[in-house]
Amino acid sequence: MKKKLKKPRPRLRSWLSRLGLSLLGISMEREDMIKILRNASERHLIGQDALDMIEGVFQVSTMQVRDIMVPRSQMVVLDRDVSPEDCLPVMNKHGYSRYPVIKEDRDNVIGILLAKDLLRYFESDQQQRFVFKDVLRQAVFVPESKRLNVMLSDFRANRNHMAIVMNEYGGVAGLVTIEDVLEQIVGDIQDEFDYDEEVSMIRKTDDGYVVKALTSLEDFNEYFDCSLQQGDTETIGGLVTNAFSYLPERGESVDISGYHFTVLHCDSRRINLLKLTVNESTDSAPEDNI
Repeated sequence: MKKKLKKPRPRLRSWLSRLGLSLLGISMEREDMIKILRNASERHLIGQDALDMIEGVFQVSTMQVRDIMVPRSQMVVLDRDVSPEDCLPVMNKHGYSRYPVIKEDRDNVIGILLAKDLLRYFESDQQQRFVFKDVLRQAVFVPESKRLNVMLSDFRANRNHMAIVMNEYGGVAGLVTIEDVLEQIVGDIQDEFDYDEEVSMIRKTDDGYVVKALTSLEDFNEYFDCSLQQGDTETIGGLVTNAFSYLPERGESVDISGYHFTVLHCDSRRINLLKLTVNESTDSAPEDNI
């Protein structure tokens, strides 16, 4: 009696099987894996958020610290020789939890001050004894070329949240935080400028507003009773980006038809949040938030 020939096993064609093979070390090009994952997302086998994060992980492994750092000129720093009282206006204005402390100039960062470490010195019996060196945390210095995935690993291992970025000549090029790295993976993280997701614009002063970059031009024009428009642009963030003709960095400003926009938050892909100042010659908007 003849033996029945075994049927050859079907090739593993599912996205999960192919992804599993790659995790086991079987060679697969990055582009092929991303195509598999995108196909899985289109078939609703994985969610869009999961796909975005996985693609973010791939992106982080190819990026360097210089790609996302806050440039030296935009660093918010404290001088070693100032008093605690002089630090408060800076902290109130920016609201960060950590500040590089410098001696004389930005190339000489001597440590990191945590805002919470300063607070206890405002007790009546402590104010006269404040010395920066007693509260400073050691600064971590990294080269511009450091890979983001390695940077994230170092942040986690050493429990640091901020690093000072150095250029090839030994000068300070900028700074990077653990939040900056994580945002490349998970997207925008809520920070001191965030507010209710249903609110697009909020008045901060008589002529100052915080505006989400995704606010539609239609809503913006209706709110301010104006007619800003440029080509096929649909959002205020797109309008501002076009006005720069490049993707601006945090702190950069531009004037458009009597409205002064300053970038409050952005990443390597888009603007997220804007500060808006309405010039005196421009009619002010109503006080209600939208």
